[in-house]
Parts: sequence; structure tokens; C-alpha cells
Amino acid sequence: MRSRSFLPLLLVLAALGASLWLWQGPKHTPIRIGVIHSLTGVMAESERGLVDALRLSVEELNANGGVLGQPVEMLVADSRSDPSTAANEARRLIMEERVQALFGCWTSACRKAVRTVVEEQDGVLFYPLQHEGLEQSAHIVYLGAAPNQQILPGTRWALDRFGKRAYLIGSDYVFPRIANLMVRDMVVAAGGTVEAEHYEPLSATDFTRIAARIRHVRPDFVISTLNGAGNEPFFAALLAVGLGDIPVVSFSVGEAELQAMASLRSHPAHFAVWGYFQSLPSASNQDFVESFRARFGHERVTSDPIETSYNAVRLWARAVEASGTSDPVQILNAVGRQGISAPSGTVAIDAATRHAWRRVYAGHARSDGQFDIEPISTGIVRPTPFPPYRSRDAWIQRVGGLSIIRPGPATPEDLR
Repeated sequence: MRSRSFLPLLLVLAALGASLWLWQGPKHTPIRIGVIHSLTGVMAESERGLVDALRLSVEELNANGGVLGQPVEMLVADSRSDPSTAANEARRLIMEERVQALFGCWTSACRKAVRTVVEEQDGVLFYPLQHEGLEQSAHIVYLGAAPNQQILPGTRWALDRFGKRAYLIGSDYVFPRIANLMVRDMVVAAGGTVEAEHYEPLSATDFTRIAARIRHVRPDFVISTLNGAGNEPFFAALLAVGLGDIPVVSFSVGEAELQAMASLRSHPAHFAVWGYFQSLPSASNQDFVESFRARFGHERVTSDPIETSYNAVRLWARAVEASGTSDPVQILNAVGRQGISAPSGTVAIDAATRHAWRRVYAGHARSDGQFDIEPISTGIVRPTPFPPYRSRDAWIQRVGGLSIIRPGPATPEDLR
């Protein structure tokens, strides 16, 4: 009889336990996010650090209770340095893996391929790289520099420092071609000249002809929008023809590329323009650098795209907490009201454009793989995706008329 008297109590406790499990269960269900970066191919060396930065940010979130009391689960897809693969992986992550946000892409070609997917699926992409502008999607948060935060002030800085004769070299895709259109505008407006403008495939390995032409033309400076592995043979070719003293201003080379490519460190007149450098002296940046190295190895370096990727997860989490949901549509509505304290300083999203406010620095590459930096901007700069010296319609018309100029065989005059 005594054992029977415990039966109602046991049933009550069981019901309470089940209710507690049901109440706690969703809180412990991970919020999934997708990462799309090149783990293989010509962009892999540049992009692997961005995956690590995202992972560090997620691990820090989870160590502090996750987001909305739920852990964050990060699913990584290899875009294989191919825009079509990136788009396919974006669709898979959203439709099959049910991720709530995407983080990734380096090249503008990759971003534009993934843009089609997130717009179709009402998703959101946090994009960490500088870009050529002339784009504003309601489904992309642009954390890298807009043209007025890198290309335009960087070109102005080069003209003021080195002279009026420029030589333009870039990889053969969207960002370099449009960036160089803006560079050309700046050079002409300053009374200068563009001596030549050349493009090579991302997979290019032989820059002998271009180095010979640069030696023949002898411009005041070179603007480089080369991306990925092509930087190594380009700088090696310059050094091989005795052009170690010619200033080269890169818009897509950071600390990771300097570390991986010896010829970039060996060029004594190599400069880059970014909104962040590892050598920024602030305490918050040094804490970030130490955390990154403690997690991934003391030989590792940070860079602008790495820091921006780290910030991307934190901004997403801030928007989720503010919205009370990880639903992508709600996040897109909330993210324009968010800001964080970051290694580079305050990072805020401009609600009108979904681009980040950023500072602008020039860095002089050192042989140890770091940069000596100087500020170009006096403070954080509001993003302007469409530079205002043309209307939007005029920009679209102008870009539609772009052509690619490739170098032909070197002439005997070039090789003298």
C-alpha cells in the first residue's frame, strides 16, 4: 500500500520533467550559420584565415552562453575559388542545412553569385571584403570598404606621394575592372595619366611581359588589384627585372599574403590601403591578435578581412539579440541599428546602405610581414557605394561599357 502511495507523486514528477525538457529543448537547439570560403584553389591562401576568424568569434559567443541562450553551430562549405560552386553551396546551406545566415566570399564574382541565392531565398550574407561598390542589396551586409573607404582615398594618397603617372594591373574579374575605372577617374581629375591598364586571370603565373612593360614605361607608381596566388609571381617578376624600387599600392594584399609570399615582403616599396592592420597599437587590437594566435598558432597573422570576419559574427549576434529571433528577414531589419567595439575601433552599419562605417589607413610593407601604418582619414568614414561624382544611372551605363585590355607579346623595346 505504501508503494502505491508514491505512484501519483512519481507521475507528477515525470510530467514536470517532460515539461521542463520541452521548455528547455529549443533553448539548447543550435542556431546554424553557414560559411562559404575557398579552402582549395587560387584564393585558399587568402581565405583560410577568414574561416578561422569566424570560428573564433563563434567559440567566444558560445563560451558566453551563445545567442538567445542557444549555441551557435558553424557549417563550413568550400567554394573552391569558383563563383558557381559558391552559389551552389549557398543554396544547399540555406535549403538543406537550414542555416539562418551566411558569412563569406572574397571576390566580387563570388559575392554576386551568392547574392542571387540569398535574394531568392530571403537569406542574408555578411560579406567581409572591400569591394568596387555600385551595388546595394537588401540581403547583404557589406562589412568591407566601399570605394570611398579604400579605392578613392588610396589613389589620392598615391598621387600626392608618388606622382601623376600610374600603371594599373589587376585580376580579370569584376572588382579590379571597376576599381580601376574609379582609379582612372581620380588620376585624370588630378591631371595625371594612366600609362597602361592590364588584367590577368586569377590563375596567372607568368608576369614576365607585364614586368618588362612596367620597366619600359617606368610609371611613378603601380596600382595593383591582383588577388590571390597571382601576387607572388607578379612581385617576383618585378624584382627579377630590377623594379624593387617602384612603388606598388595594393588593394587586395594584407598580412596573410605577405606571410605566405616571400616576394611581397622583399619589395621595399610595397604599400597597401585598408581599414585595419595588425600593427594598430590599441589595446583591444592587441587582445584580438593574442586571442587569434593563442587559438590558431603563434605564427599566424591577422588582417583587415580577418578582423572584419570576426566582427561579422558579433554584429549578427547583436542583431539577433536585438530582434529576439535569428530569422534572416528580422536580422536584415535590425542590423542597420547595430554597432560594436572592435579591434579596429567602433564599427557601425549604415542603415541606408547596409555598409559599414570605416577608417582608412595606408601601410608600408615590412620584411617581417607587417606594415608601418599612417592614417589617411581623420576618423571613421561613412560608406558611399555609388561615388557621387556620377549618378547611379550614369555609373550603370559606364560600367556596361567596360572592356578588358590584355598585354600582347613583349616587344624588343619592352625588353631593353
